[in-house]
Amino acid sequence: MSEGAVEKALVVLEALAEHSRITELARVTGLPKSTVHRLLRTLIEQGFAVATGESDYRIGPKVLVLAGNVLQPADSVERARPVLTRLQASTGCAVHFAMLLGEELVYVDKVESGKPYRMTSRIGGTLPLHSTAIGKSVLSTRDTSTVDTTRWTQYTITDPDRLRAQLARVRSCGFAVDDQENELGVRCVGAAVRNHNGMVIGGISVSTLALEHTVAELIALGPHVVRAANDISAALGHQR
Repeated sequence: MSEGAVEKALVVLEALAEHSRITELARVTGLPKSTVHRLLRTLIEQGFAVATGESDYRIGPKVLVLAGNVLQPADSVERARPVLTRLQASTGCAVHFAMLLGEELVYVDKVESGKPYRMTSRIGGTLPLHSTAIGKSVLSTRDTSTVDTTRWTQYTITDPDRLRAQLARVRSCGFAVDDQENELGVRCVGAAVRNHNGMVIGGISVSTLALEHTVAELIALGPHVVRAANDISAALGHQR
């Protein structure tokens, strides 16, 4: 499909949200009926439109799936926000919430510590699984027969067997620690978050400067992070 055809198909799809008849679609889009009909056939083939009668159409299931994928993170962030705020207040550290969008782990919310500095992380940014606290929490629930061990800092765990051993400990205690493995000078402790089906959809973490907290102090915060992650999971409908 050419760029012009794609643009016309999107115009028809947008109009289809409010109009169902070909005559109406042609009128509001300014396209010939024959063009609208042809584009609708393509949209139907791809699941973006459905024929409900002669010359009558509606939005197809593919659009609803895409909308659900967009709205899920937004709804999850809204439900998680009070828990994230409480966790930040109780720890004095920056708090992150990241979700799996496809195979990418993406930051969807962040509560800063209120200290003079800010973490370099940004909403919409991706993070690796093997070198971050949230990532390792997620990775600990997966098959780890093959794992990425890309080195990000001198502290990144690049030995697959050592990483698997650490993931086993994460499964046991419920939280993971990132000791400057993804970013020099930054330490984090994180735990996984599950949805109503019990599926791991991401996780949360507490982040601080290595100068401010030792690894032992972060480990002591681990149970608090796990409780917060469980509270978010419960808010998303997960029953333990």
